[in-house]
Amino acid sequence: MNKRQQSAKETKRKLITAGLELMKEQGFDAINVEDITRKARVAKGTFYTYFKRKEDIVLDISRVPFSEIREEMEKMKELEIIEKLSYYFHRFMECVESCGINVCRQWTRDVLDPNKVPDNKDGQKWSYDFGMLKEILNNAIEKGELKKETPVELLTHILISQLYGMMTCWCMSDGKFEPLEWTKKFCNAQLNLIFSPYIKKERIKLWNTEN
Repeated sequence: MNKRQQSAKETKRKLITAGLELMKEQGFDAINVEDITRKARVAKGTFYTYFKRKEDIVLDISRVPFSEIREEMEKMKELEIIEKLSYYFHRFMECVESCGINVCRQWTRDVLDPNKVPDNKDGQKWSYDFGMLKEILNNAIEKGELKKETPVELLTHILISQLYGMMTCWCMSDGKFEPLEWTKKFCNAQLNLIFSPYIKKERIKLWNTEN
């Protein structure tokens, strides 16, 4: 990466950071492009070099931390499926909480009606999260942890509905519902029940021995 590319990357990072901080403090609807560029200390016109509208920053905020989770998960080949899913749930909700309830509300709006954001008309956030969960389950089948007849589509829908349900409860309760706390409760109470019919018997024995 040359100096010009490095400078462009740093400018974009400043805009995303400024947008995130302002959204956490004031909410998405209360800020505009000029607020973001002022906080980032760049010219207003610079914003449009990287983004078409302020909604695009929300999409980028949703991509970066969750792409980091993907990289982490790829290094965890030794973990059993329940451990891996528990880790994913925890890290997912950690990212949600760290971005703040105002950003979470905007994500939820975009997922509920992606057509309102032109670049998100195919539900990019939902598609990305659904794809990653599905990939985790398919990898577990390839590794021989889960049976070949495991209903991957069904289970992925169940899992993502839990994740998005917790996000929505957090937004609707105005922060009284604590996503990380309930993520832990869900993983401890439900993951084994959901997946026990599909985990191969020898893997269940191994899991019980190790835990």
